[in-house]
Amino acid sequence: MPETRSTMFNFGWPLVVALVLLVVVAAVFARLGRTEHAAVIPWAAVRATVQLMILGLILDFAVSRLWAVILFLVAIILTAAQTALSRIITARVGQHVPRRERPRPTAGRRIREILTLTVPVGLMPLILVACLLLAGILDMRGLAVIPVAGILIGHGMAVSALTGRRVHEELRAGRGEVEAALSLGFTDGQARMLVAERAASAALVPTIDTTKTVGMVTIPGAFVGMVLGGATPLEAGIMQLFVIIAILAVATAALTITEYLVVWRLL
Repeated sequence: MPETRSTMFNFGWPLVVALVLLVVVAAVFARLGRTEHAAVIPWAAVRATVQLMILGLILDFAVSRLWAVILFLVAIILTAAQTALSRIITARVGQHVPRRERPRPTAGRRIREILTLTVPVGLMPLILVACLLLAGILDMRGLAVIPVAGILIGHGMAVSALTGRRVHEELRAGRGEVEAALSLGFTDGQARMLVAERAASAALVPTIDTTKTVGMVTIPGAFVGMVLGGATPLEAGIMQLFVIIAILAVATAALTITEYLVVWRLL
C-alpha cells in the first residue's frame, strides 16, 4: 500500500495495523468487563469500514443531484431509527433476558416503531437544515447538506436510544409507583410520566457536558478541519459554536419526543 500524506495522518500499513490493534483492544476490554459486546465490536468495525467506503462513492454521486441527496437523507434517518429501536427493544424486554430468548416483535410492529422513531431522530435535524438553507447560511449543495444533517441525525439517534432505554428501565423498576398513582386517580399517561421524567432528564447529561466543555476538554474535529483547511480560528469557532448549539437543540427535542412516545405506549 503506497503511503500518502495528509495534514494529520500518514496513510499506510502502520495505520492499518493500528486500526486492527485498536479493535482487538476494544474487544478484549469488553470481554474483561464481562459485557455482551465483545463479539459485536469486530463486526461493528468491519461494518464501519465498508459503510465509509460506500459513503465516499455515494457522496461522489449524490452531491450534484438533489433527488439523490433527499433519498440519502431518508436512508440515514431510517437506519438511525432502526438502530435506536434495537437498543430500546433490549431495555423493553430486560437486560437480564438472554438474547436468544428475547421475544421478537412482529414485522408490522417493528416497521411501525421504526417509522415512529423517525420523528425524534429526524424531525428537528430536517427542520434546522431547511431553515439554514432558506436563510442562506448553508450552501444548497449535497456536500454541505449531507454532513450537517448527518451530524444532527446521529445525535438525535443517540439521545433517542438512550432516552428510550432509560425510560423503559425506570418504568419497570417503578411499576409500584405507577400503580400507586393510578389508584390516586392519575391517568395512565400521567402516572407513567411521573416515573419517566426522572430517567429522561439523565439522558441529556452527556450532551450538556459536551456543550459545556467544548474547546476545553473536547476538541471538535470539524473545528480542527476548518482551521487546517484555511479558515481563521474565529470563523471555525463560530461555525463550531453553531453546530454544538444545534446539537443541543436536536438532543432536547429527541429526548422530549421519545419520552412521550414511550409514556404513551407508542414505543
